[in-house]
Amino acid sequence: MNPVRGRYGLTDMGRFRGVFIAAILLCVFAGEAAAQRQTLLEYPSIHSPKVGLQGMVVSQNEIASAVGSRILAEGGNAIDAAVAVGFALAVTLPRAGNIGGDGFLTAYVAGQKKVTTIDFRSVAPQTAKLEMFLDEKGEESEIASVGYRAAAVPGTVAGLELAHKQYGKLPWAQLVAPAAALARDGVILSADEAFVFGWGKKRLQASESAQRTFFKADGSGYRAGERLQQPDLAWTLDEIAKGGADAFYRGEIAARIEADMQRQGGLITRADLAAYRAIEREPLSTTYRGHTVYTAPPASGGVTLLTMLNILENFDVAKLEVGSAEAVHLLAETMRLGNRDRIAHVGDTAFAKVPLEGLVSKKYATDRAKLIKLRKAGKDSAIKAGNPADYESPSTTHYSVADSEGNLVSVTYTLGSDFGSGAMISGTGILLNNQMNNFSHERALVAMQRGEPLPPNAMQGGKRMVSTMTPTLIFKGDTPWMAVGTPGGGRIVNTILQVVVNAIDFKLNIDEAIHQPRVSQVSGPLEIEPNYNPDTRKRLEKMGHKTRPSETMGSVQAIVLENGYFLGGADPRRPGAAAIAP
Repeated sequence: MNPVRGRYGLTDMGRFRGVFIAAILLCVFAGEAAAQRQTLLEYPSIHSPKVGLQGMVVSQNEIASAVGSRILAEGGNAIDAAVAVGFALAVTLPRAGNIGGDGFLTAYVAGQKKVTTIDFRSVAPQTAKLEMFLDEKGEESEIASVGYRAAAVPGTVAGLELAHKQYGKLPWAQLVAPAAALARDGVILSADEAFVFGWGKKRLQASESAQRTFFKADGSGYRAGERLQQPDLAWTLDEIAKGGADAFYRGEIAARIEADMQRQGGLITRADLAAYRAIEREPLSTTYRGHTVYTAPPASGGVTLLTMLNILENFDVAKLEVGSAEAVHLLAETMRLGNRDRIAHVGDTAFAKVPLEGLVSKKYATDRAKLIKLRKAGKDSAIKAGNPADYESPSTTHYSVADSEGNLVSVTYTLGSDFGSGAMISGTGILLNNQMNNFSHERALVAMQRGEPLPPNAMQGGKRMVSTMTPTLIFKGDTPWMAVGTPGGGRIVNTILQVVVNAIDFKLNIDEAIHQPRVSQVSGPLEIEPNYNPDTRKRLEKMGHKTRPSETMGSVQAIVLENGYFLGGADPRRPGAAAIAP
């Protein structure tokens, strides 16, 4: 949404400073010696990241980035800014930003020299039953995706509070206040945001509250340039500012959630809310060409990213040309293998045995890499999941934040589909997620009918559903170097893989790495972004790939720390993204 001028908006001085700072890019990327030899100023790349001196906030929404930047300027650290951005996005990016959803946070805490993750993935309500989400044909029904029963117990407020209690500096209320003010005072809609509400109108008909909030009394939509106010959400945020997560999970907010659930046939109870816990976990890690990669463990998609990087490390990617058919083929085949293992083996580790050590084993990756033919695509029907257990010894919107203290934070959180379930809790302004469709309902039914063990991602009360969200940090030696992540559903891991390879193997700056065209291979045809190089596509098809045009993939928001500068890359694939330095 367009910035609200004032305390949490952008200023002309801030814009001037950004232009001025851009002048140092030549020295950052080409070196001072090269700059001094030139008589005409020409920059080394088409795409250049934003440059900060004291920190950086990158998110899918300019207002939210400005909120985080202001928190850094007020003395907050990266955790504080991440909390403030998370709440601000619930107001300014209602299609994905949320307090009715869930996610994962990966952080480097400089003072303790440690990397940690916060798991705030949703859990299934205790009364949820498999038959509620299947139709008479045994296929997943629309109830799993739209309406009140589609919602799992939200985790966002608990996750942000846990991160703040453990590692924040500023008072909690100070971090929630900007979001509450934005909801109360309203924000001016951009053309894209006005369009998005119209696009999501059918889903938002799942509740009268959502219709009243996002559409006018006569049912018409807000136009670009008009102000959208969310007074019910402002009340909720004020309650959270005063009472923290307790206000959400045990206070009046919880009472309103349960009451609306009972009226609408939903499943979430006050007991479900009171029992919810965000969990701090040890990150998963691997090495990739001298870099250390840290990411969130299951139920996130992080383990799949590590599996893919380990497979890819068996090939000399750097000798290929960025964007060449040979490079894309190798990436696609790696994606195919990694996603097979994700579907077969990953689930909530509190309920299912997940062979994590095997999945991140270098030896396992080497054996899987042998299945890749360098000049011929594999056939979906012939590529099966591996057996990582044999390698054991006796895995939306994204934002990234860095501060001058050395802290680095990567956060991915989501409502599931755009606007989640479409259900908004009456009197709260809270849009609920639709994460119940992320369980493997159909596979669970088939397993039960055959008398086989349930898949790792079968639904159970209190269980976290599998996610592809993969907030990731990458280090050079002992030094934090990159925070990266993206939304994008089943394409999340594939998108991050390509950005990491572009930055490490092909030596692109973070903006160039983000701007490169993307592909995605899960099962079926190889998906390719719009306006993909036709010659490359033809070569891929000659290698046996069946290609299919796709819309854009993901919205990577990343930060790289280089030569003392904070380099912010905001993905242009979704309008409104911005990197803002304090």
